Amino acid sequence: MKELKVLVFSASFGNGHLRAAEAVIEGIRIQEPSAIIMHLDFGDFLSKPINTMIKNIYGEIINHIPKLWGRFYYKTSMVQPRSLSQRFLNKLGRKEFLRYINVFKPDFVICTYPTVSSVLAQLRYEKVLKVPVVTIITDYTVHSHWVHPSVDRYIVACTEVKDSLIEWGIEGSRIHVTGIPVSPKFEDQTDREYILSQLGLKSNLPTFLVMGGSYGVLKSANRICKKLADSKVPVQAIIVCGKNEKLYHSLKELIIQARNPILRLEYVHNVEELMSVSDLIITKAGGLTVSEALTKHLPLVIYKPIPGQEEENAHYVQKIGAGIVAHTEAELGQLINHFLMNPGEIEKMREKAAVALPGHSTEHAVEEMLQLVNKRMLA
Repeated sequence: MKELKVLVFSASFGNGHLRAAEAVIEGIRIQEPSAIIMHLDFGDFLSKPINTMIKNIYGEIINHIPKLWGRFYYKTSMVQPRSLSQRFLNKLGRKEFLRYINVFKPDFVICTYPTVSSVLAQLRYEKVLKVPVVTIITDYTVHSHWVHPSVDRYIVACTEVKDSLIEWGIEGSRIHVTGIPVSPKFEDQTDREYILSQLGLKSNLPTFLVMGGSYGVLKSANRICKKLADSKVPVQAIIVCGKNEKLYHSLKELIIQARNPILRLEYVHNVEELMSVSDLIITKAGGLTVSEALTKHLPLVIYKPIPGQEEENAHYVQKIGAGIVAHTEAELGQLINHFLMNPGEIEKMREKAAVALPGHSTEHAVEEMLQLVNKRMLA
């Protein structure tokens, strides 16, 4: 039997597109161990200076003037697929993409980044590209940049996203609600007490996890940790500093003087374990972070969501009752105190989180992709 060949396109503008791609690759390897998979970054198709410039500009805007990003996001969110600007974007890198595809000869292509998805879907429309295109939307909302009628399959987070795509004119049969793919590790059962003991934490205290996004952790992380460190209601906290060395070192004195245990970590590869032992996460609202938390039935307090897709993700979390949004540091402090004094409120959100997603998102997404390929082979 012919070995399955899969080409995956993601992008490192933000971390969610990359993590969704990696999750799907994990899922394919579980169901098709002999599959040959090539994973490409859209940024690699740009010149190195341009790629670096785009990442730097995006990071600066997100960190320092997020409202500007929000205005851009919402202004472009209703651009029609056949508009002049979208037709221009649909030509970016098409020759290079086709060259890779013609050499590799995949059975299908997966896109977790909208620019690549639209370019390849346009090639499908023109009947230049002969293999199916599967697009994974990595947020709980639809920006027009994701929309193209010639995408063969959409993998989406929730029914709201499916309904939005249908409103854009996409056939319902092409859209599958599986949840945003997350690493299958997030589906595993874990031994909470063992993990806590390995982390040097206690099993009889509520555990709050503090995490930020790929473009820097929460700006108020020091003050958030101080609130938890000084809380008169016993609590323990885990803060993931990522690659922010300045934050990591700045917490040293606070931890020494803290009334409550604070565990600081740098960049980690066991987020699923940290979520498993936590009662609440204080975080940003990236689509993958939200999906990972919901998969772990972990309630969220989303702090200052960035206008645009993060804001829409936060609205979804609040709408389903699995979390709440804090727009200011004062609001966040009040919420921390409220949840420490009323643990039953956390449990209510946990119950909502537990029913929010279909479960086994990556497994179901991969099944849909393989069905598409099998139908094509039989046609």
